[in-house]
Amino acid sequence: MGSVAAALRERGFTVTGSDENTFPPMSTFLESRGVKLNSGFRAENIPADADVVVVGNAMKRGNPEVEAVLNRKLYYLSMPQVLQHFFMRNRHNLVVTGTHGKTTTTALLTWIMTVAGFEPSYMIGGIPKNFEQGALFNDLKFFVIEGDEYDTAFFDKRSKFVHYLPELLIVNNIEFDHADIFRDLDQIKTSFRHLLRIVPQNGMVLLNGDDPNCVEVADESFAPMVEVGFSENCAQQIRDVTYSSAGSCFTLGAEIFEVPLIGEFNVRNAAMAVTAARFYGAATGKIREALTSFEGIARRQEVRGEAGGVKVIDDFGHHPTAIRQTLTALRHRYVGHRLWAIFEPRSNTTRRAIFQQQLPAALSLADGVFISQVARLEQIAEGERLNPEAVVQAIADSGRPAFYELDVAHIVDRIVPLLKPDDVVVVFSNGGFDGIHEKILARLRALPV
Repeated sequence: MGSVAAALRERGFTVTGSDENTFPPMSTFLESRGVKLNSGFRAENIPADADVVVVGNAMKRGNPEVEAVLNRKLYYLSMPQVLQHFFMRNRHNLVVTGTHGKTTTTALLTWIMTVAGFEPSYMIGGIPKNFEQGALFNDLKFFVIEGDEYDTAFFDKRSKFVHYLPELLIVNNIEFDHADIFRDLDQIKTSFRHLLRIVPQNGMVLLNGDDPNCVEVADESFAPMVEVGFSENCAQQIRDVTYSSAGSCFTLGAEIFEVPLIGEFNVRNAAMAVTAARFYGAATGKIREALTSFEGIARRQEVRGEAGGVKVIDDFGHHPTAIRQTLTALRHRYVGHRLWAIFEPRSNTTRRAIFQQQLPAALSLADGVFISQVARLEQIAEGERLNPEAVVQAIADSGRPAFYELDVAHIVDRIVPLLKPDDVVVVFSNGGFDGIHEKILARLRALPV
């Protein structure tokens, strides 16, 4: 939302905005771009002569500014509609979707297109280390965007990605997630079907050919389709994969590529990005150059520090599949090291009991596991909540040490005495988790040598 506000200001609009709290770095970024900020929501924050009001996804009925917009009969749009109307028409839009891997694949594709000289606009749902910011808007030909399946606004419950006018569409994978807005997997599949129906005949769909859910939803697509994956039926088959502590190497078609990312899922992410770039004629040499120089995404297997010989890694994983894939990848990178997983049930799906049975199997890939109390548990009825004690018990029954602790302070107190040099601790959370990474590192640094 902040990036879009700044981009509109650069196009000559007068832009103001409100949020519950405004704080750096976004507040200072917007102020430096000439965007006036209001802290807190009040009806009078909306100028009398406002041409359009952009309503964020988090806004709900009862918000004083939402009510003022409706009462005053003002023209309002969602943020995805603003992107469509002001930035995406008459462009070649490359839209990256899927339950997992969207951010990494979008960043990879954007970096390849940049190195290849296409100068794309982009919007990435994370902080890509190869760029100074997560979004850039220009008036050139290409726009690479992460397509989120989450709903658009309180007045538009369709997925955001249906607004993005895809010419090239990547579907990485489809699983159940976002239990706060989707009833079941079939409802998520319906959203992807809506998206596939709007890809033009002169466009392209790149599909995970190893995922039955992806293959199923694509049967109504009018656009040409290429399956990418490890299966023999995939037109772009990934072969000869090898891993090292420095990254992954794979063959796609007749070409060999290397990327400094680990794990089967990251190889597929890279293969999707390579195939998309090839569709627009990117040179193979430039693709290789971009892959080898890709620096990754903040909070995706990101090493936050090392103390006492122990590495602490931050990862955004909050779904059993993502947790399992990350732990498997870290096994390749840190062969022979003990691996500890700390998990905060914080997303709208993992706070619920939906993955009660799947989480133990995923987390058991670590040598030891810690789980904290369910975040904001008062918002979920007791009978619908995840039972973290039961997850811990199931892991312990499998022979792994596993602990349930109420908060970060108790986790730090329990885990630090158990850690040894060469151990690796990976923290899974889609939030700040009360600064647990630095607290573990600080405690380790304070230990006597």
